[in-house]
Amino acid sequence: MNKIVRLNMSNKQIGISSNEEYKILGGRALTSRIIFDEVEPTCDPLGKFNKLVLAPGLLAGTAVSSAGRLSVGCKSPLTGGIKEANCGGVIGTALARNDVKAIIIEGLPNDDNCHVLEIDGENIKLAAHNELRHLGTYDTVARLYEIYGKDIAILCIGPAGERGMRAASIAATDPTGELKFAARGGVGAVMGSKGIKAVVVHDNRNRQIDYHSKNEFMEVARRINKELLSDPKTGVAYKKNGTAGIVLAVNAMGALPTKNFRYGSFEYAENLSGDVMHETITKRGGCGKTGIPCMAGCVIQCSNIYPDENGQKIVSTLQYETIALLGSNLGFDNLDSVAKLNRMCDDIGLDTIEMGATLGVAIEAGLAEFGDEKGCMKLLEEIRQDTVLGKVLGNGAEITGKVLGISRVPAAKGQGFPGYDPRALKGNGVLYATSPMGADHTAGNAFGSRNEVDPLGRDKQGELSNNLQKKMTTLDSLGFCIFARGPLFKDPSTMSSMINFLLGVNISANDVWDIGINTLKIEREFNLKAGISPAQDKLPEFCYVEPLPPTNSVFDLTPEEMSKAIL
Repeated sequence: MNKIVRLNMSNKQIGISSNEEYKILGGRALTSRIIFDEVEPTCDPLGKFNKLVLAPGLLAGTAVSSAGRLSVGCKSPLTGGIKEANCGGVIGTALARNDVKAIIIEGLPNDDNCHVLEIDGENIKLAAHNELRHLGTYDTVARLYEIYGKDIAILCIGPAGERGMRAASIAATDPTGELKFAARGGVGAVMGSKGIKAVVVHDNRNRQIDYHSKNEFMEVARRINKELLSDPKTGVAYKKNGTAGIVLAVNAMGALPTKNFRYGSFEYAENLSGDVMHETITKRGGCGKTGIPCMAGCVIQCSNIYPDENGQKIVSTLQYETIALLGSNLGFDNLDSVAKLNRMCDDIGLDTIEMGATLGVAIEAGLAEFGDEKGCMKLLEEIRQDTVLGKVLGNGAEITGKVLGISRVPAAKGQGFPGYDPRALKGNGVLYATSPMGADHTAGNAFGSRNEVDPLGRDKQGELSNNLQKKMTTLDSLGFCIFARGPLFKDPSTMSSMINFLLGVNISANDVWDIGINTLKIEREFNLKAGISPAQDKLPEFCYVEPLPPTNSVFDLTPEEMSKAIL
């Protein structure tokens, strides 16, 4: 991948360039580097000086499994700092096949048109499609397939993004046309501020990725794919239950968000479990299905289609984070309610994690009740209809708390907590507080290390988070799904070898972690310049003083322990 496509929305000019300095950068490493190099840290996130950067992982389009993720970077309107959100789907692979290393969208439009950026090899153009204005993501994708044909990858926003709501996400189509989301940090609002409704990329299947040493690369890729298939988790469990398979484990450790993070376990957790989800999908049949890949060639295949009682699709994909935030956190004891809320969030173009935290705050303010499906759906409809209340809710948990007078808001650096209470999984508390991304589990989730470091312990948490943040940032930069980490972390030379065989460079197994380390350093420097000081590396006050049942733990790590997470 060589081309950097630059679209200036102020004058609608499109340019193509390359940059040798970015050769070994992809995904998060590239989006954060471009934002660091080109964006004034103190700028208005929805103003002309912010930029939206789309970059496939460095290994996108190659033969290795689970490496086709796309990173979306900008200054976040939610956190006020640098942001990277990534997603599966076919967009990363499609960009790689079109030799596109990154797309940089800058400036603000001088019209109110709804624009679509189309990429087809050397043919790159911008067109107004005002018929797409304020359409939900599902209708937007259907209309774009009608216009451009089915052999395309789509990136689009819903009405929340068009209206600049800070909880807005970006949707990407997967191999079956279902939606996956770059959800966190309000990236959809930045895309909307640029006047871009969608990016359409033709999948140039005839173009082969240029490998420096193809046979050697293929040998490493086959070994990784084989290890993923032979592992009980990545080869079997994720196909059956997807990420919902961890619901009961998180509940057992007392970290499952329940009723606006007041409890760490939920008496109806079994009803929300991966096994119940699988049984329901299998029993109902129809459109229901498990074991679906979200990226072409992925052997893990953790996606699903969740159907209603008549076998008609409600949503794809029902995942753990959504089950935790829209399920137990809102007091729902059944997956059907979660799936309906999930679908509405997806269609409006909202981050389900942020909205789960937001609705929890709204319930605490008396706007609905826990387990009240009708009430919660009504609140989401307020966002779709762009009412005054909807404008508040669509801007996320922290703003909602301030407007409604609720101080107990589960958020760090302006972003709602994901599905692990930091009082019972303290490694994640360190992550939420210290990561440049704010409260984002994908930046270094400690759940998988719970057997190595006591989740309730006061020691080793900072060092654990430091190590995980470094490793996950590297994965984000190469384009790997977090679930592919097993063989990659076991032998880092697999990653360095693939980079070398693809690009003809010479980096060592130890050097590969420098991708993550250097990225984290510039992200933190950007945030410091943006005014996010070390004093903001903290959790909300209730986490320090309010014991969390059933463990009755609080977040009680010392400043010295927290500082160990900072690179």
